[in-house]
Amino acid sequence: MKYYIIAGEPSGDLQGASLVKALRHADPEAEIRCWGGDLMAAEGAVVVKHYRELAFMGFVEVVKNLPTILRNFRSAKSDIKNFAPDCLILIDYPGFNLRMATWAKKLEVRVFYYISPQLWAWHTSRVKIVRDCVERMFVIFPFEEDFYKKHGVEVSFIGHPLASVIERHEASPDFYTKNNLPKGKPIIALLPGSRRQEVARMLGEMVKVSTFFPDYQFVVASAPSLGRAFYEPFLAGFPSVNWWKTKLTTSFKTPLPHSSLLALQPLKRRFFGCHKWFATRPASFPTNLLVGW
Repeated sequence: MKYYIIAGEPSGDLQGASLVKALRHADPEAEIRCWGGDLMAAEGAVVVKHYRELAFMGFVEVVKNLPTILRNFRSAKSDIKNFAPDCLILIDYPGFNLRMATWAKKLEVRVFYYISPQLWAWHTSRVKIVRDCVERMFVIFPFEEDFYKKHGVEVSFIGHPLASVIERHEASPDFYTKNNLPKGKPIIALLPGSRRQEVARMLGEMVKVSTFFPDYQFVVASAPSLGRAFYEPFLAGFPSVNWWKTKLTTSFKTPLPHSSLLALQPLKRRFFGCHKWFATRPASFPTNLLVGW
């Protein structure tokens, strides 16, 4: 079969890589073309567009890059038509993918959705697009299955793909030495996101937390698309905060993620979620910390 997959973010590339691997195992003759990243390419998919070219966040950023975004839509539609896949598989990334689902349905292309957007939290009305245009939604949390069934969507709960990774993972006994971290102090991981705009918006606030916990050391888990030089200005003046380029690990004591709190449930770690929003006056950016257990 011929499969076309669209993943527009690093997290989508991670989940997409597992999907590509599974598809190739089930269908050795599979032809897989995708929008994604290096991980999907490593599993044998032909990457047409890298997610680094797609990460636009926020109203101003979207408006500023509107010609590029519209060009991306045209490019995706043209490539899908030329490739003529047996099905289109969409991974999260709702701003783009829900529109692609509507377009593909009109062309009578079978559409499946893997990793649901958080429609249960934001703009629930968009579930109508899923019901009308997506043949089946594959979800990773049990409550999502209930949500989609309630709205008349064909849905399958498949479990969180990171759960098996965490179960197999064992913390390295020389983790501190390998990462040049002082021994004896527990680690708090700062996870500011993967897109340049969200990291720039959040990390400056998140590193301030380190001043309240002198008995801990902090590490910033970097996104694969952003180099160390991008992070260093945010870390200046915070000696207990280190840049960290590594795969997901359970060696830390507590993660402090930006948004997407539920994605960390499989880690079985106490975590704090950091959210930032516009106040009435645009110049004010209060930060809100929510505790999760």
